Amino acid sequence: MDDENKATSGLHPAVQVYAKEHEAGEISRREFLTRASALGISAAAAYAMIGLDAPKAAAAAATPKAGGTLRVEMETRALKDPRTWDWSQIANFGRGWLEYLVEYNRDGSMRGMLLESWDVNSDATQITLHLRKGVTWNNGDPFTSKDVAFNIERWCDSAVAGNSMATRLLSLIDEKTKKLDPAAMQVVDDHTVILKPRYSDITIIPGFSDYPAALVHPSYTGGDPSVNPIGTGPFLPTTNQVGVKQVLTKNTKHKWWGTDTEGWGGPWLDEIQFIDLGTDSAAYIAAAESDEIDMTYQTVGDYVKMFGSLPDWNEAHVVTASTITVRFNQDSPEFKDVNVRKAMELAVDNSVVLSLGFSGHGKVAENFHAAPIQPAYAPLPPVKPDPKQAKALIEKAGMLDHEFELISVDTNWQAATCDAVASQIRDAGIKIKRTILPGSTYWNDWTKYPFSATEWGPRPLAIQVMILAYKTGVPWNETHFSDPEFDQLLEKAISIADADKRRVVMKRLEEIMVEKAVTIIPYWRTLYNSARKTVHGTEIHPMFEFHMYKWWMEA
Repeated sequence: MDDENKATSGLHPAVQVYAKEHEAGEISRREFLTRASALGISAAAAYAMIGLDAPKAAAAAATPKAGGTLRVEMETRALKDPRTWDWSQIANFGRGWLEYLVEYNRDGSMRGMLLESWDVNSDATQITLHLRKGVTWNNGDPFTSKDVAFNIERWCDSAVAGNSMATRLLSLIDEKTKKLDPAAMQVVDDHTVILKPRYSDITIIPGFSDYPAALVHPSYTGGDPSVNPIGTGPFLPTTNQVGVKQVLTKNTKHKWWGTDTEGWGGPWLDEIQFIDLGTDSAAYIAAAESDEIDMTYQTVGDYVKMFGSLPDWNEAHVVTASTITVRFNQDSPEFKDVNVRKAMELAVDNSVVLSLGFSGHGKVAENFHAAPIQPAYAPLPPVKPDPKQAKALIEKAGMLDHEFELISVDTNWQAATCDAVASQIRDAGIKIKRTILPGSTYWNDWTKYPFSATEWGPRPLAIQVMILAYKTGVPWNETHFSDPEFDQLLEKAISIADADKRRVVMKRLEEIMVEKAVTIIPYWRTLYNSARKTVHGTEIHPMFEFHMYKWWMEA
């Protein structure tokens, strides 16, 4: 058997195709790693298939030192039932003691966390989960398949308000009861669970890595999980002052499963403090200069250069599918007419929005929610801005005298992005008002605003985002977009394991978003964060995840 056949024999058939596509230069390394690991191939094996060694952890460049308190600038938000988490910041605090089945890495690969591994059959209609052995909850209970089943059943309860995990696991849910289909899950033994979705579904494993998928103990009955913090993670919450400070302290009474596990290690820090400095980045640079913080959650705009000028600080960045949607609420009378929505899009040059709103740190997007770095992305012919046509469409709709209002939160880059959008709409001869609200006000009614903006984090697969954000009636569909063809194609797309075949369906999904002018998606963000040179393992993650067991500090 030649070397190529040795490398690919016995693997999922689709992965063999992906390896050849990568060799031919048809797909990127990140896309290959995401595709392969979603189907159960380890990162090390995936790298080996394309002739590379898996990268070593950043901490491996030096010997990690135990101890220390790391101070992180981050908005602190109130905790609630994890399956309803809707902010990465909530999850990052919760990650101290609540863990995930799967971990998504900076290079696009996924690896088992509380799962040792998983197997996916050729048409993604059966997924076998193999749990990591030797894991215990911090109250001493063993972690078993029954715990996984308990969580999956909770995630599949569509009746729970705000439970976005139900959107991620539609293929496991009975359409009549709106709960877990009993035939969709089988507990085989203490460390094996088999999932049998109602139809082929390649998004289940990536969905397990998403931030609302934190596993809770079977004794959990809802509410703030920090009140009785039973989890499998290495830290415990010791302070929870929302809007001020949240603190995690190393759990010295319970040994974390990862400490002696190859490829994991840690935790190294004694304490992690999350310090809320509000939404003005000027406060972050001031705190860094006065030695009040050691790391930022993210660094944006001109502050990337400002932090870069500090002699004892480093920056890290990652190309992502993170974005902002400047969206139209189609339940609002103002935006029921597709021509009005198209007018707004035609008035806006997304390259200008990237430059003025995000200081050029990213790539121009095309008003559909799929990024070039995501598997199955399909390029479409660009739609060129046309301010004259935009005004003509508004006039045709009889709304030339109407004053629209674009509302945003006061976060620097989001406000600047919306300023750039509104300015171009105004330049096209369309009346528009800009309103900037503090977060405490904005988030009270944000789903009701006719025209506003929301930050969207990336997902490993574009189809995941489309289901979460644009499927009829799902909790996170803030545009209130509803289209039968779109919904049918979503279900079809998640059943196609081969990304090239799925790209055909994705192209039509993207086309529908453009044709129906669903939202303005101006750019894909390159994300930055900053940290002192004595801090290690904290490089920004494409989904803003904090993998805190990796973090350490020099004395």
